[in-house]
Amino acid sequence: MKKVVVISLGGSLIIPDKIDIGFLRHFKKVIRKNLHKYSFVIVCGGGSIARKYISALNEIGVSEKLQNYAGISATRTNARFMSYLFNQDPERGIPQKIKQVKSYLRNQNVVFCGGLEYKPNQTSDSSAAAIARNFGTTFINITNVKGLYDKNPKEFKNAKFIPRISWEEFYKMASKLNYKPGQHFALDQTAARMILNNKTLTYIIGKDLKQLNNLLNNKEFIGTRIEG
Repeated sequence: MKKVVVISLGGSLIIPDKIDIGFLRHFKKVIRKNLHKYSFVIVCGGGSIARKYISALNEIGVSEKLQNYAGISATRTNARFMSYLFNQDPERGIPQKIKQVKSYLRNQNVVFCGGLEYKPNQTSDSSAAAIARNFGTTFINITNVKGLYDKNPKEFKNAKFIPRISWEEFYKMASKLNYKPGQHFALDQTAARMILNNKTLTYIIGKDLKQLNNLLNNKEFIGTRIEG
């Protein structure tokens, strides 16, 4: 089997308020261009759809557990949409367990999924980290900023870009935040802990897909590398 690469694709890139079909076409092109040497598991985030569901449920006092379920459902809807974008068999479901992901990879080079089985205090990033751990492979997080910053660059103009960080330091950063469904930090706290415990080589890059192609081909790229 070819090397498996796990990509966490931010929901805000899949379906912002208006779908950026140009970005999605380019993403499809880059993935297909690299299928000669990789298979891909692409874990889709929930983005604005998930946050709208979560916000509404929170406003009327529905439990955080059910808010999480709503977010997971949104990630799976996005995964189904992406599978259609890649012209995949519409009769195949979206895998919800790692063993299903493995089964799908036997027959196709690109597998889309959302959040896997429900676990508290996790987002789709945790599912991606768990899949990367299971395959012992690289984890790439594609988000709406070019990499990791010391604070939210969309809120703070003086936010500093971090091109490289250790697993330990990254986990410390993530742990300072209190988890909440639909959170915005680069990766959730559980995913950060998994990456640390399993020493998973992890990258965070933005929506400039030249950087993804460079990364997949061992060229210089703009983004953040998380390692020991």
